[in-house]
Amino acid sequence: MRNLQGTTASLPYPSRWAIHAAIAGRPVVYGTLVIDAISNNRVTGTVNFRGRRIPITGFWDERNKQIRFDSPYASYAGNLAIFDDPQIRVRHFMLRGRIVMKPPSLQAGEYGSWIATTDTVLTGPPLSTQGLPPVGAFLTSELMYGVPQ
Repeated sequence: MRNLQGTTASLPYPSRWAIHAAIAGRPVVYGTLVIDAISNNRVTGTVNFRGRRIPITGFWDERNKQIRFDSPYASYAGNLAIFDDPQIRVRHFMLRGRIVMKPPSLQAGEYGSWIATTDTVLTGPPLSTQGLPPVGAFLTSELMYGVPQ
């Protein structure tokens, strides 16, 4: 996928993602993940769970479709999955993986899981025909787009 900067990567940037994390089996909160840039496999952006943007930095492994990034409070590691829906011309991107809380978080040492989703218009042929993404993709996308009334 060609990004605004003219480089090729399967992870879109700049991009805004809905994110949900569960720590020690307890849901934390929904929020947003913003990937501002990927340069030389380095990722920069922000994560926002409680109305405050927190900077993140990390690494993107294009070949293995893996991401690792840190905020001052947590370390995230995950994998990218892409689900194309040619009938509605949407490409769903889903990152999911493991989170470990670190000091100064009150939950330091606790670990859990996270999922982040975003989507774009499908402009070419489908890359993935794996079927529908897991329900988490739809739940987090409600955060980004709102729930129809």
